Order: sequence, then structure tokens, then C-alpha cells
Amino acid sequence: MVNQNLPARTGFAFRRATCGGLREGIGLKGARGPEWWSCTAAGCIKNGWFSVFHSTRTSSVTPSTTACSTLRLVAAAVLSLGLAGCESISNLNPFGGEKYETRLLPDVSGDQVYDQGLARLQRRDYPGAATKFEELEKQFPFTQYSRRGLVMVAYSNYEGGRYDEAAIAARRYVSLYPSTDDTPYMMYIAAMSQYNQIPDITRDQEKSQNALRLFQELIDKYPKSEYTEDAKYKVQVARDQLAGKEMSVGRFYLGRRNYNGAINRFRGVLSNYQTTRHTEEALYRLVEAYLGLGIAHEAQTAAAVLGHNFPDGQWYKDAYARLQGQGLQPQNHPGSWLTGIFRRATASAG
Repeated sequence: MVNQNLPARTGFAFRRATCGGLREGIGLKGARGPEWWSCTAAGCIKNGWFSVFHSTRTSSVTPSTTACSTLRLVAAAVLSLGLAGCESISNLNPFGGEKYETRLLPDVSGDQVYDQGLARLQRRDYPGAATKFEELEKQFPFTQYSRRGLVMVAYSNYEGGRYDEAAIAARRYVSLYPSTDDTPYMMYIAAMSQYNQIPDITRDQEKSQNALRLFQELIDKYPKSEYTEDAKYKVQVARDQLAGKEMSVGRFYLGRRNYNGAINRFRGVLSNYQTTRHTEEALYRLVEAYLGLGIAHEAQTAAAVLGHNFPDGQWYKDAYARLQGQGLQPQNHPGSWLTGIFRRATASAG
């Protein structure tokens, strides 16, 4: 097809025209110069102008016409081969030869999937069991299978020691189903997943804080749950761990005579973890720190509170000896912050 936007020019003389290329030609005014020729069955295009072949000039363009015809025959042959062998095109797929087909899979009931998960649990394949139980939520959303499957996902991960995954599943259950019979159990799993990761007191105690918070939440929301008693015990353990961390840092400061830093740590133990086993030592360390700062009345008050609560303890005996060494006696000073703390503690206990 000739481009109708191109003006036709006839009777144009040229030399050695080919099917495409730069050749020397003669213009209308006899000017010579490089020209671009491209031929079709109807004629050639030179520098964007279309020239029509006339029968009277056939002999002068026979080589060009022959070359063009040959090229057209080759192109047609290649095209016909491609169309005849369409299957070969797929072999050129740069993404590989994998093909996808639609298949109808047999229906599997929720009970079957659940039993498959239980079978993996019995084999102690905890990751596999969790994966199988996860299928229940995907295949049967918003059903009892989905809800029960989430419980078993948390349990399987917990039994397999994958505590972070267990905590995530348990918290998700609580957020989706806050009022079911399994909700207290899921809260317990979430808290225990943190509790089992509590490190020694030389390391960060974020897990202790998380466990304490989750156990306390369980106690407050479900005071009659079968998990409440154990949760109360675990709360005390977590609080003791946090107090132990504070004592460790306080001793570090005290050993370097950073008395103010040490006092802040020991004061935190008495304010936040007064019912732990670290209270007795914290009072004695306050006697040491206040004597180091020369604040005698606070040292005397700390010793007096220590003697009142632990009269037969070794820490009180050591505190009493320290005070005597400086000519002092245990004595309660009503204006001390220690007096206020233990007065409030006594009132709460009563």
C-alpha cells in the first residue's frame, strides 16, 4: 500500500537502484549526491519521495525489481514456516516451558484436615501440625473449624518451642474471639510464651515485663479461670526477676560509689517489687548508700524498717553493726520516703 501522504513523482532517472541503501543518483536538476532508495512492487521511495515504475523504463530497473522480488519471496517463505510451525514459538518463551492447567481437587472436610493435624502432633511434627491447622482457617473461614484451628496453631507452635509464633496466634485468637471458653487458655498460652523466654538478670528483661503484663491481664479478666492460680505464681516469679535486675544494676553502681544511681535502683525495688525476696537486701543496701553519702537519718530509717520487717535476718544484723560503727542506732524518721512507702504497704495489706 502506498502512503497517501507522500506526493507521487514519476519519470525519475536513477542508477543502480536496489531494494534499500545509499546510492548515487541524478536529481531533477541534474544534481548528484547520496540518496536513499527503498523499492516495493509499485516503485521505489527516494529520500521520502515515491517514484512509479513505467513499462517504458522497465529495462533500467530490472536488477532492482529482481532483487526486491527475491527478498519478498524469502520473507514470505519465513512467514509461512512460522505460521506452519506455531508450536515452535512456545519454545522461545523466556520464562520457561512450565504450563498451568486447571484441575478440580477432591473436597476435603474440616474433620479430615483437623485429624491430619492431630496425626502430625502425635508424631511430634509440630511445624507440620501448625501448618495443617492453619489450613482450617483458610479453607473454612468464619466457622468452628477456623476458630478451633487457630487454637491448635497456637498450641502446636508452643509445644514445638516456637514461642513467638505461638504468642502471635494466641493474641490473634483473643482479638477475634474475646468471649469464648478458649479465650482464657489462649491468654495463658500467650503469657507462657513470654515466660518461657525470660533470660537471666544480666540481660534485657522485656520478656519478663511482657509475661507479667499478660498474666496480670488474665487474672484481672478471668479471676475464676482454671489458669488463674498458676498465673498468680508466675506473676510473682516475673516480678522477682525484674527486681533482681534492678538489684544487679544497683550493686554495680554501689561498687563504683555512684551512690545516687544505686539509691534510685534500690528505691525502685521497694516501690515496685516490695513483695519479692529482694526487699530485705535492698533495705540493707540503702543503709550502705546513705552512709556513703553521709545522710545519716535516711540510713537510720532504712535500718529501722529492715529491723521491723526482718528482725532475725542477717541483713539486719549487718546493718545494725554498720550503724554502730559510726555511733548510730536504727531510728525511724517520719519524714523519710521509706516510712511513707511501708505505711502504704501496711495499709494495703490490712
